[in-house]
Amino acid sequence: MKSILLSICLFSGILFFNSCKKDKITSTDQTTPIDLNATKGALVKNDNVFGFNLFNEINKTESNDSNLFVSPLSVAYALAMTYNGADHDTKTAMETVLNLKGLTVDQINASYKSLLNQLTSLDNKVIFENANSIWYAKGFVVEPEFINVNSTYYNAVVRSLNFALPASKDTINHWVETKTHEKIKTIIDEIPTDAVMFLINSIYFKGIWQYSFDSTNTMQEPFYPESGLKKNVSMMIQKNKIKYYMNDLLLAIELPYGIGQYSMIALLPQSGKTVNNIIDQLTPDNWNTWLNSMHYSIDSIYIHLPKFKFSYEKKLNDVLTTMGMGIAFSATADFTKINKAGQLQISEVKHKSFVEVNEQGTEAAAVTLVAIIKLSMPQDPDFIANKPFLFVIKEKQTNSILFIGKVMNP
Repeated sequence: MKSILLSICLFSGILFFNSCKKDKITSTDQTTPIDLNATKGALVKNDNVFGFNLFNEINKTESNDSNLFVSPLSVAYALAMTYNGADHDTKTAMETVLNLKGLTVDQINASYKSLLNQLTSLDNKVIFENANSIWYAKGFVVEPEFINVNSTYYNAVVRSLNFALPASKDTINHWVETKTHEKIKTIIDEIPTDAVMFLINSIYFKGIWQYSFDSTNTMQEPFYPESGLKKNVSMMIQKNKIKYYMNDLLLAIELPYGIGQYSMIALLPQSGKTVNNIIDQLTPDNWNTWLNSMHYSIDSIYIHLPKFKFSYEKKLNDVLTTMGMGIAFSATADFTKINKAGQLQISEVKHKSFVEVNEQGTEAAAVTLVAIIKLSMPQDPDFIANKPFLFVIKEKQTNSILFIGKVMNP
């Protein structure tokens, strides 16, 4: 099952990279070709590298028998909005982790805007929605340019809320619930007293198989986890001509959605290999080789795919720090393009996701939250001698101590 979960994670981050044979297209089917110029092509390639790196680092933190499902695209959008508020070393670190070096800020923002608009209208038989929002504390001054850039290029809803009111948390969570079609109901448990801003991206995907599985063929079949404890699962079965690729490491198949603009790539380890063996080889070059080497089967082949549904949640602070973005979580972070006074840092990057695969198709959602806090300035302490204390009498120029005393009972 892990190989199937891996494939879905990948399509979430690189939906625009896959294509499949447009069988079963009728006169009402529509597709809009993506204008992938050199800049947007570079951004897609860089996003894919970020996606592979992110997934690999997250996988290292999970146990071998844990389900894992993330949307690199959602994380990238949330961090890209935040990136517009970063400067100096913090900006450079975020560029490195997001693999954005070589692109100007204007190129990055314009390309994300164009891709966002095109991805949501690519296939009229697939629902793909991407929404962004920025919520900031009432009274906190946000630079107008930061708001303007994220509103213009990321279609971000920008709202000021009184973070001291419990209703503010509910407002943000309701936005998340609505944008994910109720698949993810909350992203914030409580608003910390030092929080000044939340940047949120949500992604929702619903694709109907181009060739659906007949539910009457679904049956209980054994599944063998790497732990070796066999279990029975609901296995969907169909026989069809599909695109596939096979080498000593894996067997990969492509299952298209809708009119074929989106698809699932399922990667199954060969005998004696494991999912982690595949992940170790999951590089952009290998990925492109596997995709480009796919070809249609000569005859119809049997496909056995388990039904599954689960949610996943991960705090990404440690993962992003390992990848090189630690400065953004530290007191030395520079987010003066959000607020000139500075003293801001990222306190948390949280990712939540949902996926369900059944006979009809796939429904998936993801939300990424970036929480910004304001560092408290040191306050002058009060000296209230209401308990025993020491005192020293000294000479000023030499600092010579003349007397030392303690007061235990004045």
